[in-house]
Amino acid sequence: MSQDSYSEGDLRNTGMSLKHDREWDYELDRIVEAIEERDAKKVGLQFPEGLKRRGPAVADDLRALVPDDVTIMLSGQPCYGACDLDTFLMRRTDVFVHFGHSPMKESEKIIYVPLFSNVDVEPIMEESLDELADPDDDPDVGLVTTAQHMNLFDDMRAWLEDRGYDVHVRRGDDRLTHEGQVLGCNYASADVDADQILYVGGGKFHPLGLAMEHPDKTVVIADPVNNVVTVADTEKFLKQRYGAVHRAMDAEKWGVIFCTKIGQGRFDQAEKIIDENDDAYLITMDEVTPDRLRNFDMDAFVNTGCPRITTDDGPQFHKPMLTPGEYEIAVGNEPLEELSFDTFHGTW
Repeated sequence: MSQDSYSEGDLRNTGMSLKHDREWDYELDRIVEAIEERDAKKVGLQFPEGLKRRGPAVADDLRALVPDDVTIMLSGQPCYGACDLDTFLMRRTDVFVHFGHSPMKESEKIIYVPLFSNVDVEPIMEESLDELADPDDDPDVGLVTTAQHMNLFDDMRAWLEDRGYDVHVRRGDDRLTHEGQVLGCNYASADVDADQILYVGGGKFHPLGLAMEHPDKTVVIADPVNNVVTVADTEKFLKQRYGAVHRAMDAEKWGVIFCTKIGQGRFDQAEKIIDENDDAYLITMDEVTPDRLRNFDMDAFVNTGCPRITTDDGPQFHKPMLTPGEYEIAVGNEPLEELSFDTFHGTW
């Protein structure tokens, strides 16, 4: 395959472009440099679920740039975030590349390629002004985004400031790499002195969790991928969670799930529940799915792993699936009014 028409790391001519004319930079030159420096013979590539189909083309482009004796391996393990590394493959390769997420914890072993989007965010930010308060009435606004748009974060901030807003940003905790970054399990970067938050990014889960974590704030969603502006509404989500808690209130036998993924383990929480409840049983597993739990004779489950297992997939489980906080409500340790969004802090 000829490399003459484009630079290393740019796959625009290899069928890798996405809708909306997005093209990812897979940073092939940085990967090749690491292979050469380490005299690597085995290279592992891990992609998030939505980009796995692009793995073979990335492998092909790398093969064209490295010696023939270098073996490129693709991870087939599920991958939902920087907390979800294929440690089996990582231990068996000289270079391990994790695509699509920013580092949750720095490691010389891992090359993180965040895959920054080049979607123009200004048009959707312009549209978001219809939902934000006028700067003459309330100039304070918090700004957050996801890893894919962090390359434009400074531009977003300057754009709002040019229109009269006082932009409040912060870096959350150690689980977050960048100032203003949010994860599906962590919204500490939105803990700023502003009553309104502008979330620039795709997907519904991040802004929904953000609105749940900060119920006193108005969360305006500017989605440059789907080209839509909305305001986060937690009512439907809350009804679903209240329903799950109520169904679990009569539970006698509890399955307490400890997820063994490297960045999702909260063993202290799981152990506390087991110690305090003689009818609770610890279940360790890597991938938490409805099918894998169906054969356990439990009345309800508590998930101490990724909060999205509960919130995204909860309705698919045959028995109520609760967060640790919801469990405390179901067993009577906390009032129903204490129901809140489950967030994840710290690394591994």
